[in-house]
Amino acid sequence: MFRCFLVSLASALVATAQQAIVYTPIHNATVIYGTWSSGSGGVKTGPGFANPADRTFTYTNTTGISYSCNSEDGYYEIARYRYTSNGTAPKCITGVMNWVHGTCVLESNGSIVLTPFGDGFQQIQDACAAISNFIEDYNDTELVSSWGIFLDSTLGYQLQLYQYNGEPLAQQNLISTTPSMLPTRNLRNTTTATSDAVVDLANANAGTRTPGWSVPGIAVLTTAAVALGTSPVGACSGAS
Repeated sequence: MFRCFLVSLASALVATAQQAIVYTPIHNATVIYGTWSSGSGGVKTGPGFANPADRTFTYTNTTGISYSCNSEDGYYEIARYRYTSNGTAPKCITGVMNWVHGTCVLESNGSIVLTPFGDGFQQIQDACAAISNFIEDYNDTELVSSWGIFLDSTLGYQLQLYQYNGEPLAQQNLISTTPSMLPTRNLRNTTTATSDAVVDLANANAGTRTPGWSVPGIAVLTTAAVALGTSPVGACSGAS
């Protein structure tokens, strides 16, 4: 997902007080380019997850995140499927499908800045919300504050990314050294401007919203709810 694969960056050569990044063994366990996926690997970037042309998703059997990066051209792609439980209303589970791609830059302080092309989008399902299912644009610039790669004796190469606030994302497995990505350009006709704000990935980006409904998506949320001892679909009718 990143131009982070280039050990030498022009910005690091600029005559400033900043020091060039020193790659330690945790970064050099293997190169970062390729496709990474958390958990069982059910969520993967590339064909089969999102269709930007009509802003639709193909629901996976499990939640997770996946990052792909191209070292040579500095492109990235992210696929995310997650649900969030509600402590005060256990039956109200929120599910989010999210896809975005664009360009990336490895800064001299070791962080990674991800700038989208402008065609990203997400689908949010919340049985307890006034609008239970909708699709909106997602075009926020994101910051990875730091990252590391290590070799697990059982799982193989593992990628650990940290959000802008230092919170770790789910650990990801290297599933392919060849990045699985959709074409690295704007894939639908949109004039949506990208946001320069660094965002917490747990927050939804307000954008153009359209109704959406996915029986498979609701089925997965129901499965997740059953695992938590709840039933999200239709459980909050009449809730304020």
